[in-house]
Amino acid sequence: MKRVVLVTGGSKGIGRAIAAVFATAGDTVIINYSASHDGAEALRQELSFGNNAVSLARADVSDYAQVRHMIDSVIAEYGQIDALVNNAGIVRDGFLMLMPESDWNDVIGINLTGVFNCSKAVSQHMISRKSGVIINVASLSGITGLPGQVNYSAAKGGVIAFTRALSKELASFGIRVNAVAPGVIETDMTALFSEKTKRTFLDAIPLRRFGRPEEVASVVRFLASDDASYITGETICITGGLP
Repeated sequence: MKRVVLVTGGSKGIGRAIAAVFATAGDTVIINYSASHDGAEALRQELSFGNNAVSLARADVSDYAQVRHMIDSVIAEYGQIDALVNNAGIVRDGFLMLMPESDWNDVIGINLTGVFNCSKAVSQHMISRKSGVIINVASLSGITGLPGQVNYSAAKGGVIAFTRALSKELASFGIRVNAVAPGVIETDMTALFSEKTKRTFLDAIPLRRFGRPEEVASVVRFLASDDASYITGETICITGGLP
């Protein structure tokens, strides 16, 4: 059955792969983006094949008013939202003693408050339908912590705890809430790694390679499907064996 799926931060990286896997399955996909309209529009055109319905929704997920407008607009156009994938995220790496307050606030605002805003805005709709799935993209950094990422680790650790708590709040309404925690995935960010950094990571990964965005997307799609109907409150690690 065709579903309506909203993917935040869906124009590039892991979000792009998530949007693609749902569109390829024939679902209606709304790609949220904040700044890169050209990239989002190019992806919309790329995924608009066959009977697919793919549209764009611009909103800064750290701003609840913008998120509320986005959710209301999607529901007005499509009548429902079956799955929300909270993928939008940024990094502002740096050691705590050198980290500007703005870098802390920006990362928490997008990566954690954004999950709160989107989940809150969609929950009332899903509760009224007694159906829905929320999937949050966390990170291995939110489990293990990484030096130079106190802001990112705190935000993603918060997403994992948020997932557990919200799953308990919404379970009685037939709504499932889960998270995925990717490790080192081949994205624009990892492409900037030095060869030394790449080798350090590869030596630590039991599978001896970086993950692909499509490998994260396939797990997200599984969690959104009826095949995962008895899974809620969980965080699935996609790390190639990294502890």
